[in-house]
Order: sequence, then C-alpha cells, then structure tokens
Amino acid sequence: MMTNEVSKAYWIAFVTVTDPEAYGDYQQLAPAAFAKYGAEFLVRGGAADTLEGQTWQRHVVISFDSKEQALACYNSPEYQNAREHRSAACTANIVIVDGQPPAQKA
Repeated sequence: MMTNEVSKAYWIAFVTVTDPEAYGDYQQLAPAAFAKYGAEFLVRGGAADTLEGQTWQRHVVISFDSKEQALACYNSPEYQNAREHRSAACTANIVIVDGQPPAQKA
C-alpha cells in the first residue's frame, strides 16, 4: 500500500561565530521565522567531536514537516532580515536535506 505522506526535511547548519554581539541580533530575530514555519530544533550547539573535515563552533539541526516548509522558512522575509545580521557575524555552511520517506506499512 502506498502512502501520500510527505518526508520531513532537515536544515543542517555548521557555524563559527566571529562577532558575538552582532550574532546576538540574529538570535533575537530568527525565532520568529522558525516559529512561523513549524521548526523543531533537534540539535543546537552542544559539544561535538570533529572526526573529519572543517571544525565548526556550533552545529544545528532543525526539523521541518517538509522540504517546502524548510525552504519557505529560509526564504521568508523574517529569516532574510535575521540573516542580514548573521552574515557579517559568522561563517556558516547551511544545507536543507530531505528526510527518509515514511515507513511503508504492510
């Protein structure tokens, strides 16, 4: 039996803050966009062990109900306003990826 359920999507960010004061402005503004688009933070900061690749100061994983929701959040006026404050305050690598499709039930 096929299902029409949409796969979740995940916003994954690796961030190193270079200007904590300006980054604080981003942290004040960004939650409005995340709340509007139903974001659920699964990982926010925390201790990490870099095993391969570049070392980042912060690691963030945010769950959305769909890739469309994740992209709408990123492209929203609310997030783009926050992003203006973030862009000069850190270096970042951000991706949005599809989650696994919902499990098929027999």
